[in-house]
Amino acid sequence: MPIVKELKDAFPMLWCREDILKYVDAHEHLKRIFNEWRPEEQKEFLNICTGVRGVKMLYDGFFKEIMNPEYAPQRLDDFLTQVLGRKTRVTKVLPNDSTRLTDESSLLVVDIVVEFEDGAIGNIEVQKMGYLFPGERSACYSADLLLRQYKRLRDEKKREFSYRDIRTVYTIVLFEHSPKAFQACPGTYYHFLEHKAGTEIKLEMPQKFIYIPLDIFRKKQQNENGSIHNKLEAWLTFFCRDEPEMILKLIEEYPEFKALYEDAYELCRNVEGVMQIFSKELLEMDRNTVKLMIDEMQDEIEKQEQTIKDQEQRIKELEKQLMEK
Repeated sequence: MPIVKELKDAFPMLWCREDILKYVDAHEHLKRIFNEWRPEEQKEFLNICTGVRGVKMLYDGFFKEIMNPEYAPQRLDDFLTQVLGRKTRVTKVLPNDSTRLTDESSLLVVDIVVEFEDGAIGNIEVQKMGYLFPGERSACYSADLLLRQYKRLRDEKKREFSYRDIRTVYTIVLFEHSPKAFQACPGTYYHFLEHKAGTEIKLEMPQKFIYIPLDIFRKKQQNENGSIHNKLEAWLTFFCRDEPEMILKLIEEYPEFKALYEDAYELCRNVEGVMQIFSKELLEMDRNTVKLMIDEMQDEIEKQEQTIKDQEQRIKELEKQLMEK
């Protein structure tokens, strides 16, 4: 078997750079979009389409096509089975009508709500940048999904409804760039949280949370010379590594991933379609950056205000002590 050293060898459907530029130049609206991008953005687009770098699988357009549970359900099933540590099968995709704030629409690269075979619900999010208060934010949206489940079951079962009918609600969040809280655990890329009592009492609390900081996983994997220890790490490699050598290593150790890359590169043959995906991602990244800066500035302002209040209180205490003396 010949040794594969380049993505072009493994995926012959990839375009060459000259053909893409020729195609773009022949279509005025595509040429205009391409020329509006910065040089580094043009280079990134060409690298993705020609296999110089791998496809960014966490781009919304690619993720939803490659992981679409409607025509490739086994892919999402397998990924969630690895994440949850138990056999999982998605039976339906639920409408995502949660009460998210309008200005948070840009926080999420991907946001899918699914129902499992046992009635449990999973909310899968991918965030380009991790924002402040990830725990509080996840708790709010988990509560929203739990309430939706409660209302639906109560309406369906009416008098036969019992709280034992409530199934687990999983909130699964992948961070491409994780918040500061996760940087305190630089060697851990998988966090499972659930409600537990401080006593020996045992109550079934249906809300579970799983956080996966992909940037921490990527650093850990790089420090281990690109080792892929299990199927979960294979999936995380698929999502966050775009170096050709890592892609070739992945499909060599886990050949089933080659079909996923083939689907992605067939999408890349639609130059106009992938340019639209790329343009959307650039816009969302700009929005994310602005939102992150605003959040960090607001957090800093709140800390400064608290410091001022503490200092004012201290001054009042000193003045009181002086008056007493």
